[in-house]
Amino acid sequence: QVQLVESGGGLVQPGGSLRLSCAASGIIFSIGDMAWYRQAPGRQRELVARITGGGSTNYPDSVMGRFTISSDSAKNTVYLQMNSLKPDDTAVYYCNIDVLTFINYRRQRREYWGQGTQVTVSS
Repeated sequence: QVQLVESGGGLVQPGGSLRLSCAASGIIFSIGDMAWYRQAPGRQRELVARITGGGSTNYPDSVMGRFTISSDSAKNTVYLQMNSLKPDDTAVYYCNIDVLTFINYRRQRREYWGQGTQVTVSS
């Protein structure tokens, strides 16, 4: 099995910065796309950043220029650097990683989710 462990959330003032981390562990042959999503109370979960296995990144307009996704393949870890944070960025942030792992005696590709980390932007 594969586990994702997130860290780095917390309370920050508007204009501040936070860095989220998500480390994958377990039986991992390779990692594909990695992404961060967020979900605010009463709202649907939304994509905030994605990095492909080839290193391409994409962001929605709401975070473009403020958030940066990166990864460390040696550590099976994805990061989200968040700058110029706004109250509207307040949400639970989830990492999502596509993993080639070993299930039922064969290699299979699966998507895994982190447990979520709270980010609160408030003065």
